Amino acid sequence: MADYHYMEVLMNKHRFVCVMVAILAIAVPLGAQGTKEQSPKELVVYAYDAFCGDWGPGPSIVENFEKETGIKVNLVSSGDGVEMMTKLISEKNNPWADVVIGITDDMAQKIYDAKLLQPYESPVLADIPSFLQFDAEHRLLPFDYGNFAFVVDTQAMKHEDIPTSLASLTDPKYKGKVILIDPRTSSVGLGLLVWTVEVFGENGYLDWWKAMKENALTITEGWSSAYGLFTEGEAPLVLSYTTSPVYHVTYEHTTRYQTTLFSEGHSTTIEGVGMLASSTHKDAAKKFIDYLLSQAQLSIALANSMYPVNARTVLPEAFDYAPKPEKNLSIPAETLAKNLDRWLTEWTQVMSR
Repeated sequence: MADYHYMEVLMNKHRFVCVMVAILAIAVPLGAQGTKEQSPKELVVYAYDAFCGDWGPGPSIVENFEKETGIKVNLVSSGDGVEMMTKLISEKNNPWADVVIGITDDMAQKIYDAKLLQPYESPVLADIPSFLQFDAEHRLLPFDYGNFAFVVDTQAMKHEDIPTSLASLTDPKYKGKVILIDPRTSSVGLGLLVWTVEVFGENGYLDWWKAMKENALTITEGWSSAYGLFTEGEAPLVLSYTTSPVYHVTYEHTTRYQTTLFSEGHSTTIEGVGMLASSTHKDAAKKFIDYLLSQAQLSIALANSMYPVNARTVLPEAFDYAPKPEKNLSIPAETLAKNLDRWLTEWTQVMSR
């Protein structure tokens, strides 16, 4: 079972004909499955790409939920976390989704301010430690959590060359060896931005990014593309999670990819699920959320390579390969809400020069 105590010490896409095409392109959301012709009994669930992909937990969770409840689910792949939230906000006056999966605690304030979510105090919250329940109003309920970290390809990098801190990554020897992720489009990329503020402070975080602009092989739009480049051997270091090696141990039976722990500590992240206030299928939405927080927890933990929030979940030995940081870093929600847009603007100015 995950060690919840350590966390306590402790985020988008002839004139008459042209006009009509443009209108339809805006009005109809693009998804992994189906169209906007929602059937009366169909539950529309927005989730980030990695959750919906072939290797993500989404497809099997939906299949099992449908068999158990008889409720049809349309799982819609909606970009990375920030893109998905932007999509929801843009659809505020023409809502489609009933449930959203993957809004993280560090970017939640924007969706709260948009007043899109309806609180739901699921009975399963009784099995989830209170320190993981980041929204007192239960608009977003936690379903998994972890720490941001850099994962190293040990077959492509010598042990003595593995970085030991964020600061060490700015060494010129890492030029072209690190894959980063855009904080404007990805919750993982946003996590790194916040992590640098936590470590270097507001007076120093941009200096780190200036240096990393020279070292990074590329900055991708989302985690999936970044990790794909990493496993294809394009670079030996990628931004991910401390728990990422669990996937490789479980499904590939290899310890080639390992987490590198940093002396200054690691930023924490909690992913949440919420019900749209505009939903006309709230009973079905509640059942799906309850399922996500209970029966689906092990599937989520294994496929996402994250820790489950439900304390009843028994984890396999593969999680022994997920090292736990000695220091867990975080920023108060109020501070994030007040400063995040400014930090993103400053980041964009630095990285676009």
